[in-house]
Amino acid sequence: MRPLFSSYSLPLLLLFISTFHTINANNLIHETCKKCSQKDPNLSYNFCVNSLQAAPKSQSVDDLRELGKISIKLIKQNVTNTRSHIKKLLGNKNSDSFIESCLSDCFDLYSDAVPTLSQALKDYKAKRYDDANIEVSSVLDASTTCEDGFEEKKGVVSPLTKR
Repeated sequence: MRPLFSSYSLPLLLLFISTFHTINANNLIHETCKKCSQKDPNLSYNFCVNSLQAAPKSQSVDDLRELGKISIKLIKQNVTNTRSHIKKLLGNKNSDSFIESCLSDCFDLYSDAVPTLSQALKDYKAKRYDDANIEVSSVLDASTTCEDGFEEKKGVVSPLTKR
């Protein structure tokens, strides 16, 4: 599984907040994704554009700061949905005990990520970008840690990889 939005590169987006000037509303998403994808090899330009354009409020955004808020909210939505998905998987009594254990660890990691993202959004709105960046990065690390747990046993495939 790819780390949560690692290809989305929110920490890099937060870094650009301080250097970008307001860009024409029609080009903001494309320009931001282009610049970020050039700086981060893990960022897919198309994924970035598609993710941001899918957010209804992004169509009326005219500054990078607002786009940053939308990005954090998208990550929080993804984390919350993934947590719910893991909870459903944990209810499956036919699971292997190793997979069940990994899912339980992932559930804890994703559960901790929700309030972390709430704090990241508060810090971002208060222009404490370094704090917001650290918090978002920790969530990205948590998703990687979750996926890595499944790799500890040869032949086990994470049921979260496609998510």
